[in-house]
Amino acid sequence: MLRFRRYRLVFYGAVISLILFYHISRSSDWGPSGSPTIYRGYEPPVGDDSSYGRLEADTPSYNGKDEDAAKHNHPGQATEVAPSSNALPAVQPSTTGLETAKPLVPIEEEAVEEPPPVETDDEAEAEASIHRVSPPGAFQEGNIEPSAPVVHWNKTPEHFPVPVESLIQLPTGVPAAIPRIQYDFGPETQTAREAREARLFAVRDEMTRAWHGYRTYAWAHDELAPLSKTFRDPFCGWAASLVDAMDTLWIMGLRDDFDDAYEAVKKIDFTTTPYRPEIPVFETIIRYLGGLIAAYDVSGGKAGSYPALLDKAVELAEVLMSVFDTPNRMPILYYRWAPESASQARMADTASGIAELGSMTMEFTRLAQLTGQNKYYDAIARIVNALEEWQSREGGTAVPGIFPEHVDASGCNRTAAAVEQMQLEGASRAAQSQAAEAQDLGEEPVGYQPLQTKPVSKKRAADLVEPPLAYAAPVDTRSTVVDFATAAVPIATAPSIPPSPLKHRPIPPVQANGETFDWECRPQNLTTASYGSESYSMGGSQDSTYEYFPKQYLLLGGLVPKYRTMHEKVVAAVKKYLLYRPMIEDEARDILFSARVNSRDGTDNKLAYTYEVTHLTCFLGGMFAMGGRIFNHPEDVEIGAKLADGCAWAYEVMPAGIMPEFSTIQPCARMTDCPWNQTLWYDRLDPSKDWRAEQMAKYKDRLTQWEADKAEIEALEREEFTAPAVAAEAAAPADFTASVVGKRDVGSAAVEQKAEAVESDFGLSAMAELDSTSTAAVSPPPPPPAKTLGPKPKPPLTHEEYVAEQIKRKHLQPGFDDVIDRRYILRPEAIESVWYMYRITGDPAWQEKGWRMFKAVIKATQNQVGHSAINDVTVTDEIQQSDSMESFWFSETLKYFYLLFAPPDVVSLDDWVLNTEAHPFRRPT
Repeated sequence: MLRFRRYRLVFYGAVISLILFYHISRSSDWGPSGSPTIYRGYEPPVGDDSSYGRLEADTPSYNGKDEDAAKHNHPGQATEVAPSSNALPAVQPSTTGLETAKPLVPIEEEAVEEPPPVETDDEAEAEASIHRVSPPGAFQEGNIEPSAPVVHWNKTPEHFPVPVESLIQLPTGVPAAIPRIQYDFGPETQTAREAREARLFAVRDEMTRAWHGYRTYAWAHDELAPLSKTFRDPFCGWAASLVDAMDTLWIMGLRDDFDDAYEAVKKIDFTTTPYRPEIPVFETIIRYLGGLIAAYDVSGGKAGSYPALLDKAVELAEVLMSVFDTPNRMPILYYRWAPESASQARMADTASGIAELGSMTMEFTRLAQLTGQNKYYDAIARIVNALEEWQSREGGTAVPGIFPEHVDASGCNRTAAAVEQMQLEGASRAAQSQAAEAQDLGEEPVGYQPLQTKPVSKKRAADLVEPPLAYAAPVDTRSTVVDFATAAVPIATAPSIPPSPLKHRPIPPVQANGETFDWECRPQNLTTASYGSESYSMGGSQDSTYEYFPKQYLLLGGLVPKYRTMHEKVVAAVKKYLLYRPMIEDEARDILFSARVNSRDGTDNKLAYTYEVTHLTCFLGGMFAMGGRIFNHPEDVEIGAKLADGCAWAYEVMPAGIMPEFSTIQPCARMTDCPWNQTLWYDRLDPSKDWRAEQMAKYKDRLTQWEADKAEIEALEREEFTAPAVAAEAAAPADFTASVVGKRDVGSAAVEQKAEAVESDFGLSAMAELDSTSTAAVSPPPPPPAKTLGPKPKPPLTHEEYVAEQIKRKHLQPGFDDVIDRRYILRPEAIESVWYMYRITGDPAWQEKGWRMFKAVIKATQNQVGHSAINDVTVTDEIQQSDSMESFWFSETLKYFYLLFAPPDVVSLDDWVLNTEAHPFRRPT
């Protein structure tokens, strides 16, 4: 009979639980995670006609036919494509009248060949971000299978609408007279033209190679992974590379490719994405919105044949307008687009990146000009007004004229109510105490008399009674005049380390159930996000806000003077606080870089400097030069040239011919005179030089003692070796000595005879049979332990040896302190400033600098299907590629290289103004 046992119940329960857990984990009813997890390589299920934010059209083949579309849609099967389908067509003639380039050699596909190994650059991921402001999702792992129905963004009524009559109006009228920006180029010789066009076609060939790789292996996705021949989707999967590349395709005369991209753009659905729960607003604006508007402008605008470009820009803008629906109209920078989140009231972040906050102006301004919709201009004008008020505020920032890296844009002083409550409670307690004392004394209480307090600093919580947001501060139109680089003299200390970036901590004014919190908010204007150290620089997370001030002035036709004022304040601050001259071996080369400073007390009294050389900061040369030309500041054009040449020099001195992402260098003590000083450089590489000298002195003392100990031990060993023989001779019996030892006998027989005599006299044979323990018992005690000698001291590195080791290990070039991030990720900022300098000055030396840069970049980054970022520019052999080709390789880097050798009237600076992603917008006429 089967008996019931309790363990059987436990066993069956465990089996059922496992089955349930398995089915639940696979259930399609679970929604997406709230964390910003990004995935690679998603393809919709077969037969699923939903878009998921992807293109609905089939992928066109490179020759415009559809026969290989299915293969293109599945990178995993890409190796099955016949070689003939990959043949590149001849480059179409450009509209600039240039000769047609020779076709590229077809890319051969080898089905049996494995792709080169992909290195996972964990160290680089931990260092500087590959994006401007570190949007999450740059690196993806694994594939995603959609586990929920397709969700679309829906437009909902605004929580904090701006009445139509209160919208800030787009400026209209005849543009102001702005000085000519470009150099007045004359005719060129036939020889010069042939040389220039050869370089031009070389650049276009590289664009064609990369574009072919993208459309073969990553069509409709954000980025091509060129080594693994697959794709990534860090920017919502809306085909970032495709949109980013369109104006470049048009400018280079690749019209068939432009037409194919146009058809694909029409199928993008900007209202949904399976790749991330939040939209990175800044990157979406500069890449997608800027790319669509620029493609519309360069292809003829309203008179052109591509109206869907503007339609898609408006579609995307409608989604993005929701980010401004906050109490103070400051934008949410990571927008949770799903309806359950988008429908809730939100406020802007308390730790917003200043570059993200201030780099939306050009795109929404140009969209307002094209559509006539003032709401787009109103959205960004309120941000600019807030920045202008902060820049003009007395004691507003530690470095007057520029802003800290992180900004509290929430508009809500959350500590004000708490401080006031604490003050009221303190007053109440004091009043009660006074009343009790008066009652004891028989007197009437006179009430609490508050004490007079000293003025508090701008960073204390008590100073929170700021006026409500009022964007009507008077504009100071006077130029700010400062001494050049008076605050950039280096301090005789080791370079400071910039603070760790603040964590992204949004503060939504809603509870989990969607109901609003019961809390009080004291309105405040923009302010720093930190009560500790504040970072100021022209580098990443700050750069494009300053870049947009003069460009916005041009885009608005000079009709808004505040942009000039704001730009001039920024330039004055950079000159006074940030510019420095590096100490290099070529003393005759007068170059400049921009430092990073940190303020710990909210003032400029004790600024800590980091003399950095960063790729992102290289835009500054172009900004200075263009601003100097349009605002008639010749000195700024000269400074721009020195800044641009500094980045060109950083390319030249690196072993790979390319500058790294981030490094530090030895600054000069003076801006005008800077002789090369190797001793000073060595001292900076070894800040512990004095300690090292002390260690060497201690080593010599230890070595002397060790040698003395060795001599003493050797002497003792010699004494111990001779002492037993002397003692045995003194203790031996006289008859033994006389009869046994006697004279020296010769021969083996005599030796055996004497041995037998010794054994007989002393009983050695019997003694040998004794137990070892008994022998030990009668043995004499061992001698005291002898003095031991430790290992010989090893000499420490001398100052010179330590420095030599550092230079060898870090591959340091003369003058550099360190190369913190050795990568090159196809960035454009250096060639950007080189192009601006050539167009502004007309000096062909800039073309030569740019050509050397181009050759080094292509040599290091080119691969079979495109180009890849590299891990280390400080080596020349075995350069490792990292399997990444960001969309700005199409939109910026290759475009600037191309324009450097294009005729000057192609994207003339007097007709166009480029956004921070190098998308050209037409200036008003």
